[in-house]
Amino acid sequence: MLASSTDSNTVTAKPGVGVELNSASLRYLDSAKATLSGLDLTFVAAKWTVLLGRSGCGKTTVLRYLAGLLDDRVEWQGSLVTSDNKPLHDRIAYMAQQDLLLPWLSVLDNVCLSHRFSSDAEQAIEQVRTKAEKLLNDVGLADYADAKPDQLSGGMRQRVALARTLMQDKPVVLMDEPFSALDAVTRHKLQTLACQLLQGKTIVLITHDPQEAVRLADNLYVLQGTPASARALPVPSTSTPRVLDGECAILQQAILNQLEQDYE
Repeated sequence: MLASSTDSNTVTAKPGVGVELNSASLRYLDSAKATLSGLDLTFVAAKWTVLLGRSGCGKTTVLRYLAGLLDDRVEWQGSLVTSDNKPLHDRIAYMAQQDLLLPWLSVLDNVCLSHRFSSDAEQAIEQVRTKAEKLLNDVGLADYADAKPDQLSGGMRQRVALARTLMQDKPVVLMDEPFSALDAVTRHKLQTLACQLLQGKTIVLITHDPQEAVRLADNLYVLQGTPASARALPVPSTSTPRVLDGECAILQQAILNQLEQDYE
């Protein structure tokens, strides 16, 4: 279910789907060297999987491959398996670091944008806009539906981007450092909001921030080496978003220790 902490008339969401990459190797066709090799990743259905690693190690490549954006650009070996044995095509939403809002559209029209190009375009406009208004209320921006993006703060723009992602109602959501450009307090609030509203989805989050990883991860991997492979680190048993305690501090230090190995 798509969770709204205050509204009982929640939007029914498509449940998450599990994904596994096994013994995956990937090389860009214009490169002599592989980017990923021997990569084993499990993205558990309806849970948050967090990927960390140095810049350029291949984290975004993983997301782009899952989204089907690299098919003609890479050589791939390995297996990709879903928990329901159905392809991932058309079942993924992508939320990037940049909000990518169209400046000439209102906030409401930006949230509705995906429906202009989807197979559900025959839906009544009133039904689509009602759903978008509900999601804007969920992210606390109901009063800004008619505003233009340049009237919003960075945090507000990312909340619009989150509503637009939810509007697509895909079972798998890929998030490429969506909160990294925000100040610490706004980032903390958006992490919490994302956890509430993305309940039931399968989330793959890229971050450079060990603290963010500790707060949000149900499963956590550090990508290391050239070509990169993945090492899993155990996470606390407490529910997300976590209150940072001593156990979280130990994990945060373990992440830093692991990351530092690629900088030696």
